[in-house]
Amino acid sequence: MIELKGIHKAFGKNQVLKGVDIKIEKGDVVVIIGPSGSGKTTLLRCLNFLEKADDGELTIGETHVDLKHSSKQDILKVRRQTAMVFQSYNLFNNKTAIGNVMEGLVTGRKVPKKEAEEISKKVLDKVGLSDKYDFYPCHLSGGQQQRVGIARALALNPEVILFDEPTSALDPELVGDVLGVMKKVAEEGITMIVVTHEMSFAYDIASKVIFMEGGVIVEQGTPKDIFTNAKEERTKKFLKRIVPEWSYTI
Repeated sequence: MIELKGIHKAFGKNQVLKGVDIKIEKGDVVVIIGPSGSGKTTLLRCLNFLEKADDGELTIGETHVDLKHSSKQDILKVRRQTAMVFQSYNLFNNKTAIGNVMEGLVTGRKVPKKEAEEISKKVLDKVGLSDKYDFYPCHLSGGQQQRVGIARALALNPEVILFDEPTSALDPELVGDVLGVMKKVAEEGITMIVVTHEMSFAYDIASKVIFMEGGVIVEQGTPKDIFTNAKEERTKKFLKRIVPEWSYTI
């Protein structure tokens, strides 16, 4: 179980998160939607300390952290239980696909190289890259690079995988492939928190959809609750504007 309580974050005088509370059960796929600037990405980054929250509490499994007063040990515990898939891939250009996946295991987790290689091959196979082990990022398409990013996250066997707009940097024809891989990950019961503009993915795969705006949660519920029976006028207005973009089938 994952629980966030009272998450606040400001950059100077700009209050980006204004007290966010979320409860996530193991195996949930939580999709966070909302307009640009609503605090979605900042929330994810606060979850694994890429940004330090100004206030709030985080519970992941048996780990409970006061985000404002977290120690280095607290941060390490949380990072060992989370993995992030970035919108810009964040791969090492001087490492092959398998080298990128192995890096976190060998350097971060001190897994022996032979074992790390076996794990890396297994997860690369899972995301459809069994023929790309020795390819460098410059020789992979954007979709393939993102699948390496997903494999890297899976290799760490985290409590939760955080996806920060994983398809936003892709050409439209590559989006479906990456969403398909994410669907397979979800079907394995892996807990996921996904920030995305892909409404079809949210509708088809999410167990919970959260609509954020202005640093707060405006509304949350099942996909049916949000997409066909939204209660808040702001949610309805947002969905009405983006519904024509529901174009990817996975």
